[in-house]
Amino acid sequence: MKVEATPLADLKLVRADVFQDARGVFLETWNAREFARAGIDAEFVQDNLSISVQHTLRGLHYQVEKPQGKLVRVVQGEVFDVAVDIRRSSPTFGCWYGDVITAKRNLALWIPPGFAHGFLVLSQVATFEYKCTDFYAPEHERAIRWNDPDIGIEWPLPEGAEPKLSDKDAAATAFRDADTYS
Repeated sequence: MKVEATPLADLKLVRADVFQDARGVFLETWNAREFARAGIDAEFVQDNLSISVQHTLRGLHYQVEKPQGKLVRVVQGEVFDVAVDIRRSSPTFGCWYGDVITAKRNLALWIPPGFAHGFLVLSQVATFEYKCTDFYAPEHERAIRWNDPDIGIEWPLPEGAEPKLSDKDAAATAFRDADTYS
């Protein structure tokens, strides 16, 4: 497994080593020793699975208390995955990083606590799974508007297409008004 830095502080891409033969494919998706060697010392307490249709946009989500680190991957389909650094003390505060994550690329993204996260489904359907370092706490959940001009995420939506949003995401807070981390 190879862990690569991104332009945002502490956000990392994880490329799994893939073993393939006539029987199929095997890859290791989590190994605590290997991740710790790469500077990711996480204890996961919850796994989530999301199945979404094309142009579904989920996010930008985070928990203001009990922040979650997330190791995200796609097991079927393709998504544009985004993390936004919302740690005021970070040199990359307010910056975003996005990458296309697919089942075929065997790529995962480590999103440490202190980031807002979202994704846009590019394929007809995508199955997205993620491991979390803290439990879901709905009373602490927050959402930042997906198209906030102060962040300026370049979502790869076809011209004229509108994302499919939940009511919560459609009513999300502007970045400048959002609860952020110190």
